[in-house]
Amino acid sequence: MRFLSMIRVTQDTGQRPSERLLAEMGELMAQMTVAGVLVDTAGLRPLSEGVRVGLSRGRIKVTDGPFAEAKEVVGGYALLEAASLDEAVEWTRRFLQVHGDEWELECEVRAIDESCKPQG
Repeated sequence: MRFLSMIRVTQDTGQRPSERLLAEMGELMAQMTVAGVLVDTAGLRPLSEGVRVGLSRGRIKVTDGPFAEAKEVVGGYALLEAASLDEAVEWTRRFLQVHGDEWELECEVRAIDESCKPQG
């Protein structure tokens, strides 16, 4: 099964990872790759560089970032291949632990509905 772990930060502060975090994260990503769990991962650029595209009553609206009302921001993601939700949560827990007390984060882990994929 595939799972998407969305990394949420409380605000878009532009906080950069420390050298320690980069080193420990590199080790964890290597372990996840060897285990065949990590399909893809990346951080996301700041809200100021993004847009929101919405649909309301048949009309499309595009809004440039940053978004003043944003309290939580998706700061990155990991696409995981795991045998169960419990396994995906365990890897996500390890990801959060690497951050130590430098960061305020949470991850939302959700199974990917494979029936929604395009066929062919």
